[in-house]
Amino acid sequence: MSPRWEPNPHIRRGRSVVYTVHAHLVFALNYWRGPFTDEILRHCEEVMRDVRTDFGAELREFNGETDHVHLLVHYPPKVSLSRLVGSLKSVSARRLRQEFPGHIHKYRWGRHVWSPSYFAASCRGAPLSITKEYIENQRHPD
Repeated sequence: MSPRWEPNPHIRRGRSVVYTVHAHLVFALNYWRGPFTDEILRHCEEVMRDVRTDFGAELREFNGETDHVHLLVHYPPKVSLSRLVGSLKSVSARRLRQEFPGHIHKYRWGRHVWSPSYFAASCRGAPLSITKEYIENQRHPD
């Protein structure tokens, strides 16, 4: 590595690219009334950490409340954000239905766990520390 490059954990390198691409994602539940518990949120985070490895992405922060989750994802530019989101939502929905069938069924109105829409924002405008702090300070259910 060239001496002019100082190691930076936020900058990743690929074969022909040097990048730091972060997205703040928010997934809301589909027609739900607050079914997330602390245990379910922890399990959801584990599932999403597993999924992101298939894309070469990094889940920098995860938190949520009773009806939605926030993620701070660091991903390579070759990955389509919509594909990453689709995989995160579909795999987590399937695994939550498998792991917590009674609880999930009790709160679900339709067939789907997640709302079909999602929020995505580039984190370039706000310092990552502010976005990370915002996610950390979400009210975790008791």
